[in-house]
Amino acid sequence: MFDHFVWSVLTVPVVMVALIALLADRLPPSPAAKILAWSAAGAALASLLNVVAFTVKAVAEIPVVADCFEWSYQTVIDDTRQVRWVPWLSSILMVSAAVAVRNVVARYRRGRAWALRFGEAESHDRIVVVPSEEIEAFAVPGRPGHVVVTTGMRKILTDDQYGALVAHERAHLEHDHFKLMLLSDLAGAVHPALRWVSDRVGYLVERAADEHAAETVGDRRILAQAIGTAALAAGGRPPLRLGPLASFARPGRAGVIPRRVAALLRQAHGGRLWPAALPAALAVSSLIWTGEAWYDLAELLVLAARH
Repeated sequence: MFDHFVWSVLTVPVVMVALIALLADRLPPSPAAKILAWSAAGAALASLLNVVAFTVKAVAEIPVVADCFEWSYQTVIDDTRQVRWVPWLSSILMVSAAVAVRNVVARYRRGRAWALRFGEAESHDRIVVVPSEEIEAFAVPGRPGHVVVTTGMRKILTDDQYGALVAHERAHLEHDHFKLMLLSDLAGAVHPALRWVSDRVGYLVERAADEHAAETVGDRRILAQAIGTAALAAGGRPPLRLGPLASFARPGRAGVIPRRVAALLRQAHGGRLWPAALPAALAVSSLIWTGEAWYDLAELLVLAARH
């Protein structure tokens, strides 16, 4: 079983991060965000299932437990005698992943509950304008979702720039970007190596919304100006506590705003999508390999029951 641990827990997530680092900027933003988020989730699920399998093995090595099920605990131990630390490390990793996943889900729930309060305000065409000098705009998912814009943000943008902002935020709602971010954050919670993927998916969903908005308003430069104006005006101000929601004016990481603006000022190009098959295939192979790990575990426990 150790070879399954090496592949799905130690190797695939690291290779996944390397592939995404090489490919993300070379792929069309919208499909890339979806494929990379789901690939990371697949790799994380395979890793978690492997860790759970080894945790079961660790429990089966306990004499008291083995006696209850009439297993030979020595037979179970012998299967990974050279790496006896793996089952017990897996137990720690499983608990850590469970706590991290719980924290991510709680953070998303708090953020969404906080943002939904703005839905109680009067809206026009699912746009809620909030009286505030803060420079903020964000999309709140739901049925229906809505766009929140502060009066401070509205004042600094021209009508055309404001239209581009609204188109950008509506793209987040139409393409379920909130779910992609949740998916990638959960992947990062399960496996620490995949936490970097969440930042990359976050950038890609912003780029996807930018491209959608630029196509809607018909002028890439107007959206670039809106992003730059909002970012400059928001600089130095304390941010609202948006939790997992993406802010139009605040980049999250250094260098994101200049990259988005530069991409908008370039001529749009689709990019090739086929390289995205590499991380997807890697995730699928890890899931298949994980299925074999559970089959091996079942065989081991059957063997232990015979001794």
